[in-house]
Amino acid sequence: MQTFLRFATVTAILALSAPALHAQEFEEPGMEEPLPVPEENLAPQPPVYDDVPLAAEPEGTRLDDLFAKLKKARDPRHAKTLADGIWSEWFRSGSATVDLMMGWANEAYEAKKYNVALDFLDQVIMRAPDFTEGWNRRATLHYSMDNFAKSMTDINKVLELEPRHFGALAGMATIFERTGNQQAALQAWSRALEVYPAMQSAQQAVIRLIDELAADPV
Repeated sequence: MQTFLRFATVTAILALSAPALHAQEFEEPGMEEPLPVPEENLAPQPPVYDDVPLAAEPEGTRLDDLFAKLKKARDPRHAKTLADGIWSEWFRSGSATVDLMMGWANEAYEAKKYNVALDFLDQVIMRAPDFTEGWNRRATLHYSMDNFAKSMTDINKVLELEPRHFGALAGMATIFERTGNQQAALQAWSRALEVYPAMQSAQQAVIRLIDELAADPV
């Protein structure tokens, strides 16, 4: 409980003091050792839907309910189950064609055929520009290709469509860390904790970055 309160306090302070993070704040200095793609940005495999339009539910109802429960969840395992449910909702493109191309892009990504995956994701975004997960998958792909500025641009689009996207916030934080902007990384991880307080990678990153910034004489 004390650990959670510590995270909540840090997050609240940073939320009040931190400016919004945008792509124009991002620079690409010399790179350090690569960081892996954040676990929270690697969604479960997309579900396979029937070749018919998905039945519409009241907009945002299920997602809002899941996010409300996620914000209250303290047990990491329970929180992970809720997060997986949110990913499932994010995968609902409503188009069998888009779902198919997302699957092909995922297969190409897993095979490290990044240019092929990029072609599919470009098509997804062109066909469904309001489908958040298309932008998020392309952001992850650009990160894996070391295209950090392009990844950050896509991340900002994801957050424009879905400000609570903890996967995109994890990706943003990781890019800032990799490029040496610890303060911006701390802000991004703290924003992720506002949405997903039990996210262990974010908790660990906040503690580490606070310690690093406190030790920095500058």
